[in-house]
Amino acid sequence: MKLFSVILVDDEEEVRQAIIKKIDWESIGFQVIGYADNGEDALEIAEQLRPDVLMTDIKMPFMDGLTLARRLKQISKDIKIIVFSGFDEFEYAKEAISLEVEEYILKPIDAIELQRVFIRIREKLNSEINQKLDMEQLRKYYLESLPIMKEQLLVGLLEGQLSKERVVELTKAYEMDLNYPYYMAGIIHTDYSVTEGKAEEIKTPAGFITLSLKQIVNENLTGSCNFISGIYLDSVVVIALLHEPNQSKEFIHAMDQICKSTFRILERNTSAGIGFLCDDFMELSNSYHGAKNAIDYRILFEPNQAIYIQDVEVQVNDKIIWDSRYTESILREIKLGEVEDLVEAIKDLMEYIRKSAVSFQLYQISLMEMITEIFKLGQAYQIDMDKVFGSDFNINKKIYQFDSLESLKTWLMDICIKVRSSIRRERTDSAKLLIEKAVEYIGEHYKVSELSVDTLCSYLNVSATYFSTLFKKETGMSFVNYLTDVRLEKALQLLNTTDEKSYNIAAMVGYMEPNYFSYVFKKKYGISPSNYRKNLSSGR
Repeated sequence: MKLFSVILVDDEEEVRQAIIKKIDWESIGFQVIGYADNGEDALEIAEQLRPDVLMTDIKMPFMDGLTLARRLKQISKDIKIIVFSGFDEFEYAKEAISLEVEEYILKPIDAIELQRVFIRIREKLNSEINQKLDMEQLRKYYLESLPIMKEQLLVGLLEGQLSKERVVELTKAYEMDLNYPYYMAGIIHTDYSVTEGKAEEIKTPAGFITLSLKQIVNENLTGSCNFISGIYLDSVVVIALLHEPNQSKEFIHAMDQICKSTFRILERNTSAGIGFLCDDFMELSNSYHGAKNAIDYRILFEPNQAIYIQDVEVQVNDKIIWDSRYTESILREIKLGEVEDLVEAIKDLMEYIRKSAVSFQLYQISLMEMITEIFKLGQAYQIDMDKVFGSDFNINKKIYQFDSLESLKTWLMDICIKVRSSIRRERTDSAKLLIEKAVEYIGEHYKVSELSVDTLCSYLNVSATYFSTLFKKETGMSFVNYLTDVRLEKALQLLNTTDEKSYNIAAMVGYMEPNYFSYVFKKKYGISPSNYRKNLSSGR
């Protein structure tokens, strides 16, 4: 039996433990995967873990239960929320209903009634998942949602196959509005094999899996931004139609949440690649090429997230796209692959040259193009290419020095391995520098109560999804936890070295609510600020 996930939120530890112990969760199809003692932490945990159900108290510090419910519904429309409260007030119940909360329960919580509530929610969740995977419904949706001509226009735009005049003509005929200031291309792809350890009772055809993915994409992007979506090469492709550049952050975040929703529903790892922002729909082919490059980087990241090309790869001004699969394979392995894979890609090129019996002129041109691409790739990562090729390197002269394919292979392997190693060092150094800048910025602005991930990412010019992953990897903690530690350490210094009142100290370290400052201080140090000051005074 599939186990659905639950997060419990209450500022009282004994209440959370009592709820956990009241129910045999596994017997009714659930498992508790996390808990929190305030709404802000709960929101961060829920965004990361994507639970099926969240059960929360109304009265909590910093963010109450109804505000938490409202924020969660904006992130995930299908999450089920149970609200419990010690207050039998009509206004609370009325607002809970408006937020589409599943249940409003009064304390003390009755174990039998609570079990009935979760059984009802389990049946609803099963029904929703079955509906999404129902073959006949998917077949009908497939036939209704594939207007062939619109799909051809979408593919033509992304592949750069149409003139501007033809695009204008077709969009007018199909009543499609492409008149927007900004555009972004995205690709979402899900693995066809189920996640390891998961049993698949029903064999679902690959086409229906992709169709189900498209349905999830459309449901989650609606309301986030205007968009066009379609199925292309077993993936879902999306063109985001944006009114202003800042909407790109919302699009990236929405694509990231789609990956997590798809994993929860289809139990398949899902990744999204997002290309550069552009201001002309005729540049969408370049954005799409960037999205394809971005999705290749999924092997370097945790599964089920969106990857924005600007976060992982320097934008090259030259927009030439090379068609040779051998050259592209070598470039891809330089950027992403292991040394063994790079060696195999070079061997494949040598074998191709040997078997195809290309003319010497074509050999010269192809080799010059490939070396030029490798050189440009190194420059894009700000590598000193003189150290790789030599300061007196001359590409025309070098080509005539090779007396066999074996000598070419030996030289090419040496060059490519050097560039690969330099890129990895540059990528590691860039990540560390980014986090150093973030830590420095936090150290300078921790006093600002409005300091947030979005504020910091705007300063660093990276997306929140990429930054959060990188920050946790480098520091071992989330942004919120790190900021809290910095603020509390500064507060501790002020308590030790000044006579300022605790409410003044709270404001000095970025807390506008003295009560919440006291709450987080006691949570970390086991004592309130006022009692800490008293103990300090008595010790003097």
